[in-house]
Amino acid sequence: MEESTTQNETDRIDQKILHLLQQNGRLSNAELAETVNISPATCYRRTQRLFEKGYIAGVRAIIAPHKVERGTLVMVGVVLDRSTPESFAQFEQAVAALPFVIDCHLVAGDFDYFLKIRVGDMAEFNVIHGKDLIALPCVRQTRTFFVMKEVVDNAPLDF
Repeated sequence: MEESTTQNETDRIDQKILHLLQQNGRLSNAELAETVNISPATCYRRTQRLFEKGYIAGVRAIIAPHKVERGTLVMVGVVLDRSTPESFAQFEQAVAALPFVIDCHLVAGDFDYFLKIRVGDMAEFNVIHGKDLIALPCVRQTRTFFVMKEVVDNAPLDF
């Protein structure tokens, strides 16, 4: 029998589905249903509902960066020249268009934003920094951090 859920809640079966898919997004519906001990039709409906309600934001392959010549990870702290809604919006629109930026976060503290950038090597980053990053609107200062070792990256959410 299917456990009830409300629009903003998940039950233990939904939680198990989320955990399993987070570990292996390639599980078939049949494998998922068998693992959580429900029928494939019920599993399909539950999974679709989790997508519709926004619990599952998307599914994609995680590419090994070094296999596609993006083995160098760079974190960049950005300070804007002013803190206004307009300057934030201008910066965010411009940075979203840069294909080498894989994450951009508005943060509190010494920086306004942290960027996560993947490039082939330090020389490639040097070109990007000189051509693109310092030319972003409203940028006063950047600080660059080259990642020497990725200890934890894209770990599953603990819930």
